[in-house]
Amino acid sequence: MSEHLLLADIGNTCIKIVFARPDALEAAYSLPTRAQHTADSLGLSLLQLVALRGLRPEDISACLVCSVVPDVNALFHEALRKYLNKTPFTFPGDFYIDLVNGYDQPQEVGADRLLAAFAARKLFPDAPSIISVDFGTATTFDCVSGDTYLGGLICPGLFSSRNALAANTAKLPRISLEMTEDHVRIGRNTVTSMNHGFLFGFAAMTEGLCQRLKEQLPGPTFVVGTGGAARDLSRICRAFDIVRPDLILEGLRLLWVRGGVRATA
Repeated sequence: MSEHLLLADIGNTCIKIVFARPDALEAAYSLPTRAQHTADSLGLSLLQLVALRGLRPEDISACLVCSVVPDVNALFHEALRKYLNKTPFTFPGDFYIDLVNGYDQPQEVGADRLLAAFAARKLFPDAPSIISVDFGTATTFDCVSGDTYLGGLICPGLFSSRNALAANTAKLPRISLEMTEDHVRIGRNTVTSMNHGFLFGFAAMTEGLCQRLKEQLPGPTFVVGTGGAARDLSRICRAFDIVRPDLILEGLRLLWVRGGVRATA
């Protein structure tokens, strides 16, 4: 019988859940990350998703989780145990990775950033240096040279910036950030002005920062875009060599396949 994995990336905005086989990611779903969650609400949602895939809880071989939200992480673990009868493996605590952490204070690196860097290195082993750009609640740039994670940059997020501007201005609307054109133009109304300002502004920021980071990295540098907005932004952003929207979840899958679970897990 085929092995089925349940992978979860718990971020500050959403919980990304992917069903996978050892060789590939399959269906992806997204739940909001919110304080009102209970273990029961999450557990019932998980049962619905498992059924939607035509699976039963006993068909799930393993559950792997990467989280940057401790409170929701605890509820999610409880939900997995109570509703799927699974004890999840969590990154980084239950795994080791063959990537040297070069951060001054290694424990300060977000699990999502480190896992994305690991996945990028394993997926593209021939690149001397790699930059992974993740468009999440924050926009992060993470640099790998050889088998060393060097660190990177943390910048405002596309959607969180949009939300903050709408919340703190009296007359500016909350826009949808729809990618409707491939070229920037002078906005002749507020919605176009904001839409192009945000989308092309973040594209330009990404291009500029990647170019500046490349100047500090040895050898040709491969740039991987990931996160919710990466695919749309790739239409207007020249920085990316490839887009892998679920790089963090790819990292969880790769950890499982290569047997990176600690003996104490």
